[in-house]
Amino acid sequence: MFSMTDQEFRQLAYFMKSNYGIDLKDEKRAMVEGRLHNLVLRHGVDSFTDYFNHVLSDKTGEAVAALVNKLTTNHTYFMREADHFYYFRDRVLPELKRSVRNKDLRIWSAGCSTGEEPYTLAFLIDEFFGKEKALWDTKILATDISSRVLDYAVKGVYSSDSVKNLPDRWLRHYFRKHESGYEIVDRIKREVIFRKFNLMERIFPFKKKFHIIFCRNVMIYFDKQTKAELIKKFYDAMEYGAYLFIGHSESISRGESPLKYVMPSVYRKE
Repeated sequence: MFSMTDQEFRQLAYFMKSNYGIDLKDEKRAMVEGRLHNLVLRHGVDSFTDYFNHVLSDKTGEAVAALVNKLTTNHTYFMREADHFYYFRDRVLPELKRSVRNKDLRIWSAGCSTGEEPYTLAFLIDEFFGKEKALWDTKILATDISSRVLDYAVKGVYSSDSVKNLPDRWLRHYFRKHESGYEIVDRIKREVIFRKFNLMERIFPFKKKFHIIFCRNVMIYFDKQTKAELIKKFYDAMEYGAYLFIGHSESISRGESPLKYVMPSVYRKE
């Protein structure tokens, strides 16, 4: 079984924390070794140090992408934490329809994983606006640090089991049958812009501020300081009146941000 020395684990933990904000605590060492076992063996090297030196020297970026893909968890499914989507549909969209005069609705799914979250938002927007949809710019930015999950999301093909809890009308209107299950129809695919993006970027490069940000079950991997810095960047990237949705296992204390608590794991910039 592949194993790492204390020094090698500390080196990897520092690299992941400083570059991606991911906090690899000591208790995660066995998990890390298990995930990297085949990856290290595949390179035919004698130690993790040799493999890590290869990662750092690879100018193509493929080696570091493979490492990050192995160490990031991308567990999601359609309508995960469904009350967020119901609140988005019943409260947020009607409010934005009244308040956004230029009909330019800006939504960001940060840490979008395999695409179920941004596609669900696209379904809800399409249903809500109906025939008026053509009058609005409602494209959704969906980002992740993992190229592997982004490739999956762009394809938009999901197993029959993964869509089994969706309404029949969604399966009829927003999917087509595929040999592997169901595929998102092209008009919905065009509503989601998938991009690779690291939330640890010092300054977010967006020219316009967002009305909605979903960043759910991402900050659970960050330490307190990294989380606080990210929340501040989100705050600065939001319009006044905008909403931030985070995971149900996450929270923002009053001292961490001026964001106003709305309901569990939903906050607003006022």
